[in-house]
Amino acid sequence: MATLWRQCGWAVLCAGLLASPMAVGQEAAPDAPALAAALRAVGKQPVIAVLALNEGTETTDFLVPHAVLRRAGVGTVEVVAPKAGQVVLMPALEVQGARDMASFDAAHPNGADIVIVPAMHVDDDPAIVAWLKAQAAKGATIVGICAGARVLGRAGLLDGRRFTGHWYDRSTLLRRHPGAVHVPDERYLADGSVVTTTGVSASLPLSLALVEALANTPRARALAHELGVAGWGASHRSSRFGLNAAHVWTLTMNTLLFWRHERLRIQVEDGADDIALALSADAWSRTYRSRAEAVHPQAMSVRLRSGLVLNTMVARGDSAPSVVLGSERPACALDKSLAAIGARYGTTTRRWVATQMEHADDPLDGVCTAPD
Repeated sequence: MATLWRQCGWAVLCAGLLASPMAVGQEAAPDAPALAAALRAVGKQPVIAVLALNEGTETTDFLVPHAVLRRAGVGTVEVVAPKAGQVVLMPALEVQGARDMASFDAAHPNGADIVIVPAMHVDDDPAIVAWLKAQAAKGATIVGICAGARVLGRAGLLDGRRFTGHWYDRSTLLRRHPGAVHVPDERYLADGSVVTTTGVSASLPLSLALVEALANTPRARALAHELGVAGWGASHRSSRFGLNAAHVWTLTMNTLLFWRHERLRIQVEDGADDIALALSADAWSRTYRSRAEAVHPQAMSVRLRSGLVLNTMVARGDSAPSVVLGSERPACALDKSLAAIGARYGTTTRRWVATQMEHADDPLDGVCTAPD
């Protein structure tokens, strides 16, 4: 949901989001996803490109699919960006390890089999849009995570298609693409070779659905158990997500009371789990009260479990609060973070963060469940 914090100030959100309802008659009946059909031409060792904009790519949209697909071993998974090297993530973290588009194209002249497109700082970067069009023309299945659907739209990939997306982007996508049809109550949806998802938290069930389609159900089930995910089905209650008066008030007050803003340190070591890190940093950096930073006692970088290099800050001797990543069931990091956010900043802030990430706001009860 890149644009929610990037383009809009709190006043614009108050005035604009409450006044942007879905156009009457624009929604189609829910439909089951067809990932297996979308991937029917993919071989046993597909080339999977996780696309990134160096200057700003959504944290969870990017890190989670990359980590899950690498962990599953279902193909060759590479990060591809206009420039090699660093990718700044939003709302938090920075990583190293991107391959530039030119070298990827030279190594894979037939293109990628699958391209994962996260939300990006801008949705119309010329290099990104041109490369995405070229990959689609070569036959790649294109997967837009959350507001990555905006990027797909700029590449002409939503025209005349059924799609799902983040609640904030729905009216914008319909306005930009008159022939497109929004489908509610589907967390992820395939229309031909184009796949879209709902909000940030859909990245995890979508990734497991890809594992199931590329490998088999037992492999996806075993990985889900490792990660702490109860299920990865497409069912989603779209009507429970959107902006309300309480969210507007929380956003306004948390923004205006700037002297109460905090930095939070996430302590990381080599081998830190990308998924737990992404979900924790993302949630804590959406409160409009805090921003998460990855820190290490001495090093300026660590290597994550996926192989990406995470830029870190050397821990300072100050009183900034710390977040400790758990070593087990990384998918549970979001529920745990939401519970901690509620305890620190209150229920309304917890609900606002959950709404941004399009995640069910249920109290932590000791059982990690898939987002809904």
